[in-house]
Amino acid sequence: MSVIYLLLTVSITVAVFFFIVFILAVRKGQFDDDYTPSVRMLFEDELVKEKTNKSSKH
Repeated sequence: MSVIYLLLTVSITVAVFFFIVFILAVRKGQFDDDYTPSVRMLFEDELVKEKTNKSSKH
């Protein structure tokens, strides 16, 4: 029975440790979106062309 208590204590300690590490990583910006800005430049010309066409019609 004491082994179960030991395993529960160790597993909860490990879970709390990983949760704290996850929260710190989120606060430091590790999970920010780095993919979208690099792809946005590929589609930016299309958006600029649509804006200039709409402004030239008026």
